[in-house]
Amino acid sequence: MDEIDRALLQILQKDTSLSTAEMAARVGLSPTPCWKRIQKLEASGVITGRVAIIDPVRVGVGLSVFVAIEAGEHTPDWLKRFSAGIAELPGVMEVYRMAGEVDYMLRVAVADMAEYDAFYKRLIAIAPMKNVTSRFAMERMKHTTAYPLHPRAFRDRHCPKDGQGK
Repeated sequence: MDEIDRALLQILQKDTSLSTAEMAARVGLSPTPCWKRIQKLEASGVITGRVAIIDPVRVGVGLSVFVAIEAGEHTPDWLKRFSAGIAELPGVMEVYRMAGEVDYMLRVAVADMAEYDAFYKRLIAIAPMKNVTSRFAMERMKHTTAYPLHPRAFRDRHCPKDGQGK
């Protein structure tokens, strides 16, 4: 990937509704090479999908809950049960396996406390858990789906491979 791919990714992370011609103009390409670069980024797995970003409040799931889980066991069977069960729970937006005191961290979107209570009961039925701690967000102060694009992941087309520019 080079700086043109980086520029395309920055554009696509902000607005996938732009036409190929408009993106091409912004990165200094003609439409066909631009489209081929986007297809290559998709085929290589850099771009994993294109979605509409929805306001959770307007679709009725405005309560964000961060759920910290300490596993009841550390066995392959427990992990298999937990992973399969979590995959089936609606409202689970993200799941991370953690290092440190907490084994798993979930971000859950629900309508209200009653819906979270029903979610919690389904969650604890999946597999034995040592501890489940829930934290409720009062206000979303920042939200983005755009990842920072680190320069080391992209080559500068104007410099030799050693990066020294000599």
